[in-house]
Amino acid sequence: MSDGTRGTRHVAFDWGGVFTVGTFDGRSTQNVADRTGIPVERIRDSYFRHVRQLEVGAWTLPHFWEVIQAETGVSMPYEEFEPLYLGSIHDNGPMYASLAALPPHVHVGLLSNNYPVVSDHLRKDPRFARFDALVFSNELGHKKPSPESFAALADAMGRPAEHVAFVDDVQENIDAAERAGFHGLLYHHERHAEFETDLSAWLAG
Repeated sequence: MSDGTRGTRHVAFDWGGVFTVGTFDGRSTQNVADRTGIPVERIRDSYFRHVRQLEVGAWTLPHFWEVIQAETGVSMPYEEFEPLYLGSIHDNGPMYASLAALPPHVHVGLLSNNYPVVSDHLRKDPRFARFDALVFSNELGHKKPSPESFAALADAMGRPAEHVAFVDDVQENIDAAERAGFHGLLYHHERHAEFETDLSAWLAG
């Protein structure tokens, strides 16, 4: 808990479902189906059976796409797939506004189950300059809710876990964060104002 001195409480976030609206995976598979005419159920069956290989960095995105094409009958060059994939990101504007409004003394982290190329794309986003620590599962080799992922976040933050709130839209990840000593804040898009109130109260300590 806070020791009463300014700047002793901090925050870390998930990305998908927090800084994005809806699910990136659902939107990206739908976009592929819409572009190619292949049934979305067929694409999702293959996508979700293999996506963990991306999340832990075992496969590159081009290899992942080769497997999807072979299994589904999709025919689209990788050079067309990558921008379509990245274009499936739908930003949650209010959360980016909340990020920008955080006081300068607040240390800010990110722990995201993410993918090669997508994580590189996010690192180049000027808004991500506000983050002091970025932990992506595809670079770490472990994904939430594993203890290793939250240990890596604590190391990257350089702050005691009990001084850090972790924001995620999945209860399982909040539970894992709390087991690791973080203060969990479950996020709902439709209650963003309530989230801001809760985060401000936490940071004020």
